[in-house]
Amino acid sequence: MDPLTRIRAICLALPETSERLSHGSPNFFVRAKRAFTMFMADQHREPGATIWCPAPQGAQAELVDAEPERFFVPPYVGHRGWIGVRLEVDPDWDEITEIIHDAYRIVAPKKLAAQLD
Repeated sequence: MDPLTRIRAICLALPETSERLSHGSPNFFVRAKRAFTMFMADQHREPGATIWCPAPQGAQAELVDAEPERFFVPPYVGHRGWIGVRLEVDPDWDEITEIIHDAYRIVAPKKLAAQLD
């Protein structure tokens, strides 16, 4: 299964989510308003497929420091704590699912986010 198909399945399985193009790339939104996952393919000097997601406080530095070949600080949103994940470097789909779920919890209204717990 290609990376976008997997990311789409993970994101759209969450409550009240949708997909639409934003800046030419598939983005996933809660209640059609707030982005929680951006899918990029060969963009912004990153070869291959990547996702960008908001991350819990401190997670960005921890992940980038521990595995810089898999994780990076994305342009434009990295200064807000978002994490970039390279999907073509030994993807751990359970970990990627958890990263997306964490992003959803950060962005979604509390009642929706509570449905994941």
